[in-house]
Amino acid sequence: MNILIASNNLHKINEIKEIIFNLATNSINLLSPKDLNINIVPEETGKTLYENAQIKAISFYKIAQIPVIADDSGLEVDALDGLPGINSARFSINHDDKSNRNKLLSLLKDKTNFNAKFHTVIAYYDGNKTLFFNGECNGTIIFEERGNNGFGYDPIFIPKGYNKTFAELTENEKNIISHRYKAIKNFCENFINKLK
Repeated sequence: MNILIASNNLHKINEIKEIIFNLATNSINLLSPKDLNINIVPEETGKTLYENAQIKAISFYKIAQIPVIADDSGLEVDALDGLPGINSARFSINHDDKSNRNKLLSLLKDKTNFNAKFHTVIAYYDGNKTLFFNGECNGTIIFEERGNNGFGYDPIFIPKGYNKTFAELTENEKNIISHRYKAIKNFCENFINKLK
């Protein structure tokens, strides 16, 4: 079965491929947009992670005409009423990882609660139906960037039960606890592994 990963983020594509490779009991051939010479950036106009994941999945399906999975993830910080949420990748004016982290930390400087969670929604779309699969990872925001792995807010997020940031964990360590891992695990267990 061919499935397109609807993302232009190489880090995300590799992470998804690695997780599905380890969890899928059925044979899945995962393709990237580059593999199919697709070069689009869908406008994420949704108001929720669900809506944005679905927008991306349908947009890529219209071109590829094969089943697609798309994810939308967000960091939700308790003291900021769930911000940056669906705007996590576009939180700062510059829309880059460092600027996004700096803006988040500046908003938290007078706060005392640093609890946060990453939330991922995976949307699977095959031209007929959309299926959604969730995953969450709770943790804490820190003010010192630590680690060189990962991307986004990983250097300032310590998952619950750990003393390392996501960016200090190895890829394998992160891939068994992350929000994306949990969403993809749901996708594999409740859909892929049930295919005949």
